[in-house]
Amino acid sequence: MKVLVVGGTRFVGRHIVRALIDRGHDVTLLHRSATDLFPSAEHLLGDRDGDLAVLAGRTFDATVDACAYFPRQVRHLLDVLGEGAGRYVLISSQSVYDEPAAPWYDESSRLFEPASDDVDAVDDETYGPLKVACEQAATERCGDRALLIRPTYVVGPWDYTQRFTYWVRRLSEGGEVLGPGDADDPVQVIDARDLAAFVALAIEKGLSGPYSLVGPESLQTFRAMLDDVAVAVAPSGTRITWVDRDWLLAQGEDDTTVPLWRASEHPWTSTSDPGRALADGLRLRSVRQSAAEILDHLRAGPTSGQDRGLTRAREAELLAAWHAQHPGA
Repeated sequence: MKVLVVGGTRFVGRHIVRALIDRGHDVTLLHRSATDLFPSAEHLLGDRDGDLAVLAGRTFDATVDACAYFPRQVRHLLDVLGEGAGRYVLISSQSVYDEPAAPWYDESSRLFEPASDDVDAVDDETYGPLKVACEQAATERCGDRALLIRPTYVVGPWDYTQRFTYWVRRLSEGGEVLGPGDADDPVQVIDARDLAAFVALAIEKGLSGPYSLVGPESLQTFRAMLDDVAVAVAPSGTRITWVDRDWLLAQGEDDTTVPLWRASEHPWTSTSDPGRALADGLRLRSVRQSAAEILDHLRAGPTSGQDRGLTRAREAELLAAWHAQHPGA
């Protein structure tokens, strides 16, 4: 099949391109700058926010859009391609869901109201509504040719966000590790390679509509996730000390300084049901496998993105203060 990938040189898109090529598809990439990646693919230089004349008259069996943040971007791309887009695959997000009423919610759960066209900034407040608006634009243009992929936190090699990678790196260093907030808070992740394999399969099978791509196959706590990472990468003697949420917030820490910690979100966030995707072929590797492979990638270098999370000095300062105020904790 002939597949166009927009945003195929960075993290999620990069893994999707790899999966498509490995499965024998004829891949064309649209991106802004020259790259040495994927020499077997066709490369078209263009700016999705500007002139897309390079796509005019082209026909594809499917188009994967891995970098749409505004509905105008979706409409612009699909206006240029028309029916030539084929099946349109939008990489959306679990952030489209409004506060769920209960855990294990599915694709029919209530969404945020879509952002209006005059919203021109992406932040914590606008990201979800913007993705809803992108989904609506895709469905309006493509109907049942629209496939909406809604992943949770995506992890794996080349993750420029470094959110999950922080925990792999930190636990691999051993010692006392600060665990944030309630250890029983839910958390979901999906490996980018599993996401990519499902996207390729979904294109081949002609799937459409929304799919929640989350893991594991049952509810997972933050404690269980970090314990699995530790089993995979931590040296003997590593221990995790769980520090109270309100105390951490009072020290000035939040989910920007402690990755993956949902410091203030609804309790049922990260409890989405992957049942529909699993029934249609999603296969999930374990957190332990992802962690071990990410550590191998880190050691091989180079990596994408900047280091994030607590510095060792700040973590030690917080742990010392916590133990001083909570002897025996």
